[in-house]
Amino acid sequence: MIRIGILGYGNLGKGVESAILQNPDLELTAVFTRRDPDSVQVQTPGVKVLPDKALTEMQSEIDVLVLCGGSATDLPVQTPQYAAMYNVVDSFDTHARIPEHFAAVDAAAKKAGKTAIISCGWDPGMFSLNRLYANCILPEGHDYTFWGKGVSQGHSDAVRRIPGVKDCRQYTIPAPEALDEVRSGFNPELSTRQKHTRECFVVAQEGADTAAIEHEIKTMPNYFADYDTTVHFITEEEMKRDHSGLPHGGCVIRTGNTGMNKENSHVIEYSLKLDSNPEFTGSVIAAYARAAYRMNNEGLNGAKTVFDIAPAYLSAKSGEELRAHLL
Repeated sequence: MIRIGILGYGNLGKGVESAILQNPDLELTAVFTRRDPDSVQVQTPGVKVLPDKALTEMQSEIDVLVLCGGSATDLPVQTPQYAAMYNVVDSFDTHARIPEHFAAVDAAAKKAGKTAIISCGWDPGMFSLNRLYANCILPEGHDYTFWGKGVSQGHSDAVRRIPGVKDCRQYTIPAPEALDEVRSGFNPELSTRQKHTRECFVVAQEGADTAAIEHEIKTMPNYFADYDTTVHFITEEEMKRDHSGLPHGGCVIRTGNTGMNKENSHVIEYSLKLDSNPEFTGSVIAAYARAAYRMNNEGLNGAKTVFDIAPAYLSAKSGEELRAHLL
């Protein structure tokens, strides 16, 4: 049994817990929180809820620690910090900062003899793998990634950290015309702005400067600055009534040509339609927690991404079972 700890019990932490319950070789050992532990009610009977400071004393009881903080500010600090004590998995999703995050985590994990898998989810994560596979198969071609329509947890969290914001749901919306053009194999050159729009529904704190909030959202680098973004200010009641779910999805498309004269065209598409973004992301993380444990047992230390991990490490099935039923 692989013993899992979770740091942070928001939507993603609950999604990870749900995934652990579906995997017979994984066991949730403890949940760690910066909140009052008595205010956190987990779904798994008998699981301890502890303050985050207890992590310094729990190394012998946890095989893999899953970090469920926000990518914008929590994970750049937490992942290197805890990779010095635990095998860890995170869902860091700020694409532009992955190289520096990897370097920081790699240094800490190698020094401690731990295995740290970063940027697990569906993008980065499953979409990253499919981009890589498609590039290898069709070296002559073009990549396209479309997200949505759906709620982005990372972008919503980034907005919630703006002073004066009480709550936010951020929807990423693919441009239908751009999607149709790509699927037709026309290989269009599309700017970031042409592929998606972003729509924010924000509950502001009483007395907050909504004009300042809107400006900060629209100019936020790596999140909104490169997109046409619409901001709506709504009430808490409207948020609860109209935006309580966390759906998402999207697709990765690679178009390319083969033949001596590049006369044959091909389209590779991998798509997701998710009722619950955090539950699906939690399911990906649970599989990679298994991989982190196995790799560490084999002495494969340091930071890793989905590119570094053989698919068999993710599965609870044996190699014989995989070859017999999935190959």
